Amino acid sequence: MKLVEVIPGSKTSGEIACKISGFLDQRLGKGVVPAKDRPNFIANRIGVFGMMATIHEMIAGGWTPTEVDQMTGKAIGHASSATFRTSDLVGLDVTAHVTNNLYPAVLDDEDRDVFVLPELIQTLLDKKLLGDKTKGGFFKKSKDAEGKRVILELDLNTFEYKPQEKTKFPSLDAAKGIEDKAKRVKALVWGDDRVGEFLWKTTSRVSRYAANRIPEIADTIVEIDNAIKWGFGWEVGVFEAWDAIGVTESVERMRKEGQAIPANVEKMLASGATSFYKNEGGNHSFYDLVAGEYKPMPARPGVLILKDIKERTGVIKSNPGASLIDIGDGVACLEFHSKMNSIGGDTVPMMNFAIDEVEKNFTGLVVGNQGGNFSAGANIMMLLLAAQEEEWDDINMMVRALQNAVMRLRYSAKPVVTAPYGLTLGGGCEIAMHGDKVRAAGETYIGLVEVGVGVIPAGCGTKEMTMRAMDAAAKARDADPLAFLKKTFETLGMGKVATSAQEGRAFGFLRDSDAISMNGDRLIQDAKQEVLNLAAAGYVQPVERTDITVLGEPLKRH
Repeated sequence: MKLVEVIPGSKTSGEIACKISGFLDQRLGKGVVPAKDRPNFIANRIGVFGMMATIHEMIAGGWTPTEVDQMTGKAIGHASSATFRTSDLVGLDVTAHVTNNLYPAVLDDEDRDVFVLPELIQTLLDKKLLGDKTKGGFFKKSKDAEGKRVILELDLNTFEYKPQEKTKFPSLDAAKGIEDKAKRVKALVWGDDRVGEFLWKTTSRVSRYAANRIPEIADTIVEIDNAIKWGFGWEVGVFEAWDAIGVTESVERMRKEGQAIPANVEKMLASGATSFYKNEGGNHSFYDLVAGEYKPMPARPGVLILKDIKERTGVIKSNPGASLIDIGDGVACLEFHSKMNSIGGDTVPMMNFAIDEVEKNFTGLVVGNQGGNFSAGANIMMLLLAAQEEEWDDINMMVRALQNAVMRLRYSAKPVVTAPYGLTLGGGCEIAMHGDKVRAAGETYIGLVEVGVGVIPAGCGTKEMTMRAMDAAAKARDADPLAFLKKTFETLGMGKVATSAQEGRAFGFLRDSDAISMNGDRLIQDAKQEVLNLAAAGYVQPVERTDITVLGEPLKRH
C-alpha cells in the first residue's frame, strides 16, 4: 500500500516531520499525506464511511455482493477488488473494528449513524465468515465437479454459498467502451437505470461527507483525494469524481432531494467557482475550501508529470505509438503511449527519430513513460498475422528494424537512460536493457517472456544476456563459461520474470550499476538526473564491441 499518513503532534519539530516524510517518500517509496489527530485519520475515515454507506444501500435495495462489486470497482475508478472483495481481503472483523471505533468517537459527525453495524454484518461476524482468513466471507473460493476453480457467493438470506452469478447491466457494458475515467464515472452516475440510482446515492453521500470533514481531518481536498487513492487503491479521488459528475448539476440535484449541502461547497459555488480542480495549460490548481480561493497544487520536488509538460510546451514529434518530449535542461524523453505501451510499427521509427534529434540538439535521452506500464512487449498479433500469411521477408524486416533501433540506443553519441517500471516484458525489457544506464522503479516486473508464445527473444535481448553472462565468466577466475550460459538460457527458456527491480539484478536483466527508484512517481526526474550526471562526467560514445567470446562446437555438444 502506497499511503502513509504522517500526524505531527503539537510539540513535533517541523524538521523531524520533514525528515520522516522525506525518508518515507524517497527511501520507502510511499505517498505521504499530512493528517490530523482525529479518529481513524483520513483514508479510513472516508474509505470506511464509503464502504458502510454502500453496505447500507445494498441492504436497502436488495442487491447482491456480486452486483455491488460490479458497480463499485474499476467501472468507477475504484480498486478492482471493489467493495466486498476488499472486505474479504482485509477481513470483515477488521472492518467491524474500525467501524465500531468510529461510532462512539465522532459524536459531532452529521452522518454518524452510517457507522452502526447492520444486523447482516453482525451475523457474519457471529458465524465467523470473516473473509479470506476464514476461507469464506462474502465470497468463497471452491472447485467444481471437474476440479476447476470457481467463486461462490454468500446468499444474504440463507447464509449459504451458491455459484456466483453476474448480472447483465447494459449501462456497465456500455461504460467499458469509455476510456476516459472521468467521462465513464459521469455516464454511470447520471445513468437512468438501477446502476445510476445506486451510484448516485453512494457517490453523492460520500462526496458530501468528505467535504464536511474539511478542515476536521485534513486542510485540503488534495490531502483527502491522495489518501483515498493511495490507501484504498482508487484511481479517481472523491473530489475528482465530484468534478467529473459536475459540481453545479449534482448540488442542484441534492437540493431537490432535500440533502444538506456542505457549507464550504455552498460558499465555493457562491464565489463563482464551479470545480474543485482546474488545469490551465498544464498548470494545476485546487479550490481551497478553507481559504475560499484557488491555489496552485502543492509542489512535489523531484516529480515530473509528462502529461503536464506536454500541455505546457507541446511535443517535438509524435505518432500513435510514441512521442518525443523536451523535459528541460537539455534532456528529451521518448514516451511510449500505445495500448499497454506495446512495441509496434509506430514505435521503432520514433526511436530512430529520437536518437537523431538528441544527437543533434540535446544533452541526452530518457526512455520512459507514465502510462501504467513501461511496455508489455512487441505487438505479437502483428507477428502472428504476418506468419499466417507467410510474409517471412516482412517479419525479417520488422525484427531487424527493432534490433537496429535498440542497438542505436546502446551506441548513441549522447547518454541514454531507460526508466522501466510496472510490466517491462519482451521487447520492453530489451529496450530497457540497452541504455547506458537503467533507472528502474522498485516495482518493476521485468523479463524476456517470448518463449511463452513460441518464439525466442529477438530484439537483442538474447544477445545482451549472453554478453553479460560471458563478461561475468571472464571476471570469475578459472570459471567455466558454460555454467554462466546455462543459468542465462535457463532464465530465457523458462521465460522468467523478476517481480522487482532488485530481483531483476539477480536474473541479469539489470546490472549492479543500474539504479533503483523506490518511489515510482520520481522515476522520470531521477532518470533525467542520471542523464545529466553521465553528461557532466564527460560521456564518451560507446564503441561497438568485438571482444565477444563464443563457445561454438563445444557448446553444441552440451
